[in-house]
Amino acid sequence: MSELKEKIMKASLLLFEKYGFHGVSVKEIVEASGTSKGGFYHHFQSKDELLFTIHDAFITYVLNKANNAILTYQRPTLQLNAIIHSFVKVFDLYKPHISVFYQESIYLKEPFDQLIKKKRDESKNILFHVIEKGQKMGEIRKALPVEITGMSILGMVNWTYKWYKQDGPKSIEEIAKIFTDITLRGILTEKAKKEFASLLR
Repeated sequence: MSELKEKIMKASLLLFEKYGFHGVSVKEIVEASGTSKGGFYHHFQSKDELLFTIHDAFITYVLNKANNAILTYQRPTLQLNAIIHSFVKVFDLYKPHISVFYQESIYLKEPFDQLIKKKRDESKNILFHVIEKGQKMGEIRKALPVEITGMSILGMVNWTYKWYKQDGPKSIEEIAKIFTDITLRGILTEKAKKEFASLLR
């Protein structure tokens, strides 16, 4: 990403957080980022594309990390551990992006909304696949419905944006470990808990 494009995104993040998507004009973004309208439209066709790029930044990160976990580890428990860690850490790395996403995502227009939904569904399905694989391999309890288990994990992690503070008492790494501990203790079989005891607090 070019330096100017990054400056425009950072300036727009601050403005969108404060005034909302419809409360900010391209002119105000241009002034806040110290660029020109020509510079803005060189990188973004519209304000809608800018909003999409903000959303896409952290969703792409999440999807890439989920795919990396699958490639790095063979065992579902280790894959799940890595996925949860990366999902939690996104709230530290992309906190402004996520705040804007939850505030302004309803304003995403086609085709941008479908592109974001596609990536969100891909990352969700990776999680579901890991849970299903874990059940087949005897690491995750078979009595747990895959979709409910996966959505419970996503719900717990996604709510982090509401309360997480970068200067809070717990670091993002400590929070990630707590989340993985809660999840693994709840869904692993007794045999898997013993085998992967090092992942539990």
